[in-house]
Amino acid sequence: MRTVIIFKDRLKQLRLQANLQQKELGAQIGLSANAISMIETGNRETSFEKLVQLAEYFHVSTDYLLGVTDDPTWRGPEGNTD
Repeated sequence: MRTVIIFKDRLKQLRLQANLQQKELGAQIGLSANAISMIETGNRETSFEKLVQLAEYFHVSTDYLLGVTDDPTWRGPEGNTD
């Protein structure tokens, strides 16, 4: 349960730091604004595919998003992942 709490909070924090509306973030990863809202409130989970897309978009590790670590360091490929 701790992972869900951390994930929803970290997702919202990253979205707000990027000055994105839920609709804008959703458009980037193929989800509706309502789906992003539900994830951020802990009322919906997401797929592995969307988790990876979120990590790539925000350039943080999936471990950071899930609360496994407090180190957000990106360890994926550099540059644009589109």
